[in-house]
Amino acid sequence: MQAWQVHENGEPSEVMRLQEVERPTPGDGQVLLKVRAANVNFPDVLMCRGQYQVRPPLPFTPGVEICGETEDGRRVIANPVLPYGGFAEYAVADAAALLPAPDALDDAETAALHIGYQTGWFGLHRRAALQAGETLLVHAAAGGVGSAAVQLGKAAGATVIGVVGGAGKAAVARELGCDVVIDRRAEDVVGAVKAATGGRGADVIYDPVGGEAYTQSAKTVAFEGRIVVVGFASGTIPSPALNHALVKNYSIMGLHWGLYATKNPKLILDCHQRLTELAAEGAIKPLVSERVPLAEAAAAVQRLGDGVTTGRVTVLPNGAGA
Repeated sequence: MQAWQVHENGEPSEVMRLQEVERPTPGDGQVLLKVRAANVNFPDVLMCRGQYQVRPPLPFTPGVEICGETEDGRRVIANPVLPYGGFAEYAVADAAALLPAPDALDDAETAALHIGYQTGWFGLHRRAALQAGETLLVHAAAGGVGSAAVQLGKAAGATVIGVVGGAGKAAVARELGCDVVIDRRAEDVVGAVKAATGGRGADVIYDPVGGEAYTQSAKTVAFEGRIVVVGFASGTIPSPALNHALVKNYSIMGLHWGLYATKNPKLILDCHQRLTELAAEGAIKPLVSERVPLAEAAAAVQRLGDGVTTGRVTVLPNGAGA
């Protein structure tokens, strides 16, 4: 089979190589899946660079989120077990962790439903307890993680403010349903948020960016607001001023979605059921901006790492999911 492999760490376009390899052999409790679609995630970029908290042995195949097909023809959602990731014709996954693919979504959309939407659901509902009528601010609102949070926020009845970088991404954020869109390259984010909220600020802030975005969050969070830290796509990990959180009465909460797989896996199943229902209702639908063949996977991962993508980029190794 064909698979992309990383033999040394560096930029994805430089270290990912498309090779002919043997199909992986599943271990105990694992299954071999035909990859129908593999979603590109920021952890794929970080693993290529050797900067992710999980460092699979070299060589490895990136691709942490797929829509796969079982031997008996079922479509499933899976997180492949590294080093046999999803940017290949076949991948290996834990049988107990497979989730049924929603009938309402095609293969590419299904591959993009899992990590970003589960992270959004846990962040907004379990951690921040977002309520209907509250204001939600989403950084990088046109990206893969941000776009999921926007849709989930609207489905929850929140007023959603989306922060993006550039006019093109602003247009995407409007199409996603943001009530207010702020282009950080053309506007003062803090002033724009205060203007949009009558000076009150946002009740919940969803931050997958870190760096300057977190600084803006601390300046625009409302009384008793909640800042949900879900990642550091900017490359800069902020150091919050806890005295500021004290005097303004707001909460800073982290979300590592992967922990639920070991700490409370039933919650992941419950969340998937709710996401499936929302997809059937048409309330959420992953924004798949690009569907690329297997040969273009390295370039797709690099574009995500360079911050020039919108929504989700999905690799179709076997030509399925169009």
